[in-house]
Amino acid sequence: MDVFHAIILAIVQGLVEFLPISSSAHLILVPELLGWPDQGLAFDVAVHVGTLLAVLVFLRKEIAQITPAWFKGWGSFSWSAEGQLGWLIIAATIPLGLVGLVLKDFIELNLRSTAVIAASTLVFGLLLAWADRGGKTNKKSMNELGLKHCLMIGCAQALALIPGTSRSGITMTALLALGYSRTDSARFSFLLAIPAIALPGLLKSTELASNATSNATGVDWLAISIGVGVSALVAFACMNVFIRFVERVGMMPFVIYRILLSLVIVMVLL
Repeated sequence: MDVFHAIILAIVQGLVEFLPISSSAHLILVPELLGWPDQGLAFDVAVHVGTLLAVLVFLRKEIAQITPAWFKGWGSFSWSAEGQLGWLIIAATIPLGLVGLVLKDFIELNLRSTAVIAASTLVFGLLLAWADRGGKTNKKSMNELGLKHCLMIGCAQALALIPGTSRSGITMTALLALGYSRTDSARFSFLLAIPAIALPGLLKSTELASNATSNATGVDWLAISIGVGVSALVAFACMNVFIRFVERVGMMPFVIYRILLSLVIVMVLL
């Protein structure tokens, strides 16, 4: 894989993974627009590992509170607020996992197209605009999350399996629609990203490992190293900026970007 291509795609992944504009769509569209060859499964795994490392570092304080509290609760079957948040993250991840297992092949065969990306980019962008209409006055925090809301957010997150939807975008849309503040919507979306990235990444890594046994010399370790390192650094910086930006400005710049991107797709690729 060309080093320049690897750097650009890693930057793209790092920038868009946690923004409400769909990383999967960009990783499909950028090579198509520029006429580059497909980057391959190994590189996709690498850039997702990079963004996973970034979110683990960014949310290290929350993770350091949630993880031990969740395990400690098993001793008495009674969980503190932090431990309960761990359960809520699990609950919100279940719909994504179930839908992914059932419809993975259907999605791969029927929905990974530029037409679907164009439509979902536009529709879910407009839905984000609608949800953010009361963003300045939304006051609910993560402390007010309950099982009902988390299951609703989880069902919304399952829609992210449609290319162009944006996992972070649809979860933030659901949280904003339910009255949560922009900052807490973003932070809970970041927390949900940990299992949402880690679990598919583990499956892809297993597939990659099985393929590597029959083609041990076919792994481009330089491209993989670039993918992990660059995507991690860019994603970490992006999350820091996004949290501050969205509280002051809101989601409208991302909505406008999604509308323009859908128009570009229609004019250039369809």
